[in-house]
Amino acid sequence: MVRIIGIDPGLRNTGWGVIAADGQRLSYVADGSVHSDPAAPLAERLLQIHAQLMAVIRSHQPDEAAIEETFVNTDARATLKLGQARGVVMLAPALLAIPVAEYAPNTVKKSVVGAGHAEKN
Repeated sequence: MVRIIGIDPGLRNTGWGVIAADGQRLSYVADGSVHSDPAAPLAERLLQIHAQLMAVIRSHQPDEAAIEETFVNTDARATLKLGQARGVVMLAPALLAIPVAEYAPNTVKKSVVGAGHAEKN
């Protein structure tokens, strides 16, 4: 059995979910989100995300990590900040020698709900 943590990076809210895979059979383990204080300086917010995500990873002990790739939006500053959050998110499992794979948002949605353009909820 393999435990996989899926992570959807964000500067305000970073979502995560853990599943267990036994061959083709998948089972739910846990999910949640970590948050940063929007009033804090960027460096502090990144530290908050990292520390909380490290606690989640240590608690659920995944064997692999899957992280959603960043889409480029029209606001360059927002995209750069998201990229920084994504870097912190990728660093967390890597520090614990957990392999990290990257997937496009549409691939994730199609795998989970059967439609690549499904609503985020």
